[in-house]
Amino acid sequence: MKKLLFILIFITTTCIGQVNPEKKLRTNSVERYVKSVDNLTLEASYELTKRASETANSLGKKVTITILDASGNILMTTRGENVGPHNTEASRRKAFTALSTKTATLALLRNAKSNPDTQNLNTLPELLLLSGGAPVWYNGNVIGSIGIAGGGSAENDDLIAKSASISELGITVK
Repeated sequence: MKKLLFILIFITTTCIGQVNPEKKLRTNSVERYVKSVDNLTLEASYELTKRASETANSLGKKVTITILDASGNILMTTRGENVGPHNTEASRRKAFTALSTKTATLALLRNAKSNPDTQNLNTLPELLLLSGGAPVWYNGNVIGSIGIAGGGSAENDDLIAKSASISELGITVK
């Protein structure tokens, strides 16, 4: 009986001794401090650019297109032939504005114009309240943005930006 009790206590303490509480603590801590996020890839930026370019071409427009990832880093910028050089920075700032506000810049422009509380948004150095910027969404999260400049009108730039969706994969531009 004593032998059986000894074996039972030995096995129990050996098994309990194998649990590593530090590992459990480390896992919980990492989950509190590290978050995975969806982000556009370079391949996605090629496809978004291609789709926006096709729409621009169908309208007879040459445009500059900038694609940003979720952190605001440039993935791609293309400048249409004979499009003014100022459009490169304009398309980047439109994309940045859409990314940081999670709003298409045409809607933001119109809202800021009609709302006295937001009229001075245009005084922030990086924001550009011109149409042609739109956030890129996936599973309810902004994963990047697109900026279009040089389309000839506010409506053209907005239409071209929003045409870049890869809706068959759930990547939408709105």
